[in-house]
Amino acid sequence: MVPALLVCLAAPAFFVLLQPWLGWLLLAAGLVLAVFVDRRRPAGEVVAVGARLGTAASVGVARRPSLTRDLSLIAIGLLIVSAVPLKAELDNAAMVRFTLALGGAVLVPYLVSRFVYRDHAIRFPWRGGGRWKAWQWTWLGAVLVLGWLILPFYFITSGVYENWPVVDTPDLIARLFVGVGAVGIWDELFFICTCFALLRRHFADATSNVLQAIVFVSFLWELGYRAWGPVLTIPFALLQAVIFLRTRSLAYVVTVHLLFDAVVFGVLVHAHNPGLVDWLFLVPAP
Repeated sequence: MVPALLVCLAAPAFFVLLQPWLGWLLLAAGLVLAVFVDRRRPAGEVVAVGARLGTAASVGVARRPSLTRDLSLIAIGLLIVSAVPLKAELDNAAMVRFTLALGGAVLVPYLVSRFVYRDHAIRFPWRGGGRWKAWQWTWLGAVLVLGWLILPFYFITSGVYENWPVVDTPDLIARLFVGVGAVGIWDELFFICTCFALLRRHFADATSNVLQAIVFVSFLWELGYRAWGPVLTIPFALLQAVIFLRTRSLAYVVTVHLLFDAVVFGVLVHAHNPGLVDWLFLVPAP
């Protein structure tokens, strides 16, 4: 637990405290401790075939997942994301910077896992559990309603909408729409399919969920979800992982996230353009 916690605590060091040196120190300490943990663990379990243990034929030794390798993949992603400022901006340079950093944070750990470690630890199960069930469709509607009720109050009364740039032209509104949606998709690729999936190879689901939520919420804090934002982002991060466990569907958790972000987009446009869509929300624009 200690090595994994240290690696995950690097996220608030990077994204909340904005102290890169502390993040580097936590990552290094976590990985060094993971090496010692791996060395002290048994090599693996013997795979046997037969009706009785005493006469079963030994086939080989099942290799245990390496804590060091899996935490190193999370560390690589965190280092790549922390290399760029996460303040929401919509100019060309900022969008390219976000694309390279966020894309690299997903792609590089996947490639290292696939071609260097050769353990296929990171996967992206798009369809997962097949057709969506009635409760899944119901939850999609509930997400829209809850977002419509809660998000305008949060963004406007706390003033955190000012953490996003003013969007008062069609070009800026379009850029905001693309940016909010792209980051929402990335959230599920990195926090759920990478961090959460890697942690689940070593810990119980609940423990892994809490650890990934530390990373998830820290990233959202620097992105702009501040003030009392963690009251919303912590349950959201935990719930997304639970939904993923139940559905095994990346497509579904991405859909949930995009619906939530669609409301975020609408609220930001509303907050920066008083009178434009006042009819749509219960909380008036400032």
